[in-house]
Amino acid sequence: MTELPVIEPSALSAAPAGSRDGVLRFYFGPMDCGKSTLALQMNYNHGRQGRRGLVLTKHDRSGGPQVTSRIGLGSEAIEVHDDLDLVALVRAHARVDYVICDEACFYTVAQIEQLADLADDYGVDVYAFGLASDFRSRMFPAAQRLFELADEINRLQVEILCWCGRPGRLNARVVGGTMARTGEQVVIGDTGDAPVRYQVLCRRHHRSGDLGPSD
Repeated sequence: MTELPVIEPSALSAAPAGSRDGVLRFYFGPMDCGKSTLALQMNYNHGRQGRRGLVLTKHDRSGGPQVTSRIGLGSEAIEVHDDLDLVALVRAHARVDYVICDEACFYTVAQIEQLADLADDYGVDVYAFGLASDFRSRMFPAAQRLFELADEINRLQVEILCWCGRPGRLNARVVGGTMARTGEQVVIGDTGDAPVRYQVLCRRHHRSGDLGPSD
């Protein structure tokens, strides 16, 4: 008798709640690399297989409780404020198979611990998306905790280029046309023209503060 191969459940497999341990996965990369787009696609894929999930965000570029991508996709979401208990949020619903956490780098460290609790104690799959480091190239505390706790860590492979053509790795905060080195860790902005904006640079030009030729 031929034995059938064992097929491991994938991130998109529909599975009854509590039938297996949950997973905690962290997807990271600089601005413009497609984190929110992947979050929305993952939510769509899970939902069409009958899985029930929650979509969370914090400080979305739209300014509202939603996940938006620069290519025009969007979805309503639950805004995560600092005193929101994520375990209590999930348990308030009859069934949650997975949680999509966009902009997870802005969550509190305690909330990252709660995401791990959801995976370990409640069998919920948690997919977190966010930046690893801030405008100074220092890690966000929540991102650091995700690196320490996540079952899987994935750098998104969508290629973002510095103005020089090298791979863009770091986010620079630009204030009045000059790269900022000091300031609050979280200041919401985007990559377009604005008094405060962000620009993706390679390591060399982030360290030197060179924003490239002006338009």
